[in-house]
Amino acid sequence: MYRKLFLFSLFGLTLLALSSCGVLPRINDTRPNFLIIVTDDQRFDTMEYMPNTQQLIFDQGVTFSKGYVTTPFCCPSRASILTGMYAHNHWVHENEDALKFKTVVEDVHRNGYYTGLVGKYLNSWKGETRPEYDFWVSIWGGTLKSYYDPDLDVNGTWSKHTGYSTYLFRDYAIQFLDEASQQSKPFLFVYAPNAPHPPYTPAKEDVSLYTDLPPYRPPSFNEEDVSDKPDSILNKPFFTEEEIKIIENTRRRQILTLTALDRTMLDIINKLEEIGELDNTVIIYLSDNGLHWGEHRLDTKSSVYEETVKVPFAIRYPALIPVPYIDDDHLVANIDIAPTIYELSETRMPKVIDGKSLVPLLNGETEWRDWLLLEAWPHRGAWRAIHTGDQVYVETENDLPEFYDLLADPYQLENAVLDPKYEGVITQLKQYLNDGLQPRTTQPSK
Repeated sequence: MYRKLFLFSLFGLTLLALSSCGVLPRINDTRPNFLIIVTDDQRFDTMEYMPNTQQLIFDQGVTFSKGYVTTPFCCPSRASILTGMYAHNHWVHENEDALKFKTVVEDVHRNGYYTGLVGKYLNSWKGETRPEYDFWVSIWGGTLKSYYDPDLDVNGTWSKHTGYSTYLFRDYAIQFLDEASQQSKPFLFVYAPNAPHPPYTPAKEDVSLYTDLPPYRPPSFNEEDVSDKPDSILNKPFFTEEEIKIIENTRRRQILTLTALDRTMLDIINKLEEIGELDNTVIIYLSDNGLHWGEHRLDTKSSVYEETVKVPFAIRYPALIPVPYIDDDHLVANIDIAPTIYELSETRMPKVIDGKSLVPLLNGETEWRDWLLLEAWPHRGAWRAIHTGDQVYVETENDLPEFYDLLADPYQLENAVLDPKYEGVITQLKQYLNDGLQPRTTQPSK
């Protein structure tokens, strides 16, 4: 009996000592934490400008070379991240559409997680605190008017904050991690900085960087022959020299905002290590969509082409990925994040999920998807597509269908939809498209 009392007292003193250091150990809860990093409008080919992020996350886990967003537009894509559903099932087609379905954050919060969000939530949300988050710092809607001195809702109170938004978000992220370390339960943290979204204002210390950036001129830049493209592109004129200068300036300024963001990622990863949770945290990094830099005469997003649907996509979690590797060529997407969180957090998964947990894939199972549905509702014409990783079949509303063999034509210059050698493949992809568009639910789960 005295031995039990002594051990109990010793345990209590140990807890007291640890709590006095600002770290409260979890008791009987070995589930991992989650850090979901969602950048805004970041292209898949920009990671070379983020060496810290590359080294600390991508090079320490799995880098997916075929990571996609199923709807390349801010609000629909983020709704898919939070629900694991295709946009035609969660009904968020445009930035103004409200999300009426339950999110994975709501479910894991009820299942014992300490939750937080810093940065952008959904464009259709006005920024006020949401009840499923224990810690909340967000902006109004989906866009900052300026990267400097933003108005932020911090746990229910709006105020103007002095400073550069990327650094302010970093400071609040560190505050969340400090508070999470004092909880006796795991955490889920959505970190959603606005970089590199417009107005893509560089930090003052970075404005003189990359002044000698080489011009960006892939074969698809200001595409010469667009006669095989839909009317929304067919009717576009060539970019003028002045417009090309604007595109190049956009590219450079986006890269500069990522430079500042990369600087903060070092601080956040160091904080995770400081509180002793780095190796027990599933870190997922991706963007909500990409952005055209002049390919196919486009300077927007929400197209079916690789520049807007393909994004940087990586996972770091040593317990599941003890040996890092790159260039995993399995077809993964934003809809896979929620089911991965459900499985690893031991939370019951809703039946309406369209995505797949990445856990079996990372455990070495060989069965995986052969195709992915992509869809969008831009004003220039709604489209839907099947992407296999190597081939893309596209149907645009009241317009010309498209087919691209990415192995033979990686820049998507030649629409081969009428090429007889692809007839059988296209027939199969049309069937996949019909299968993928079947609705999974008719009523919100709330």
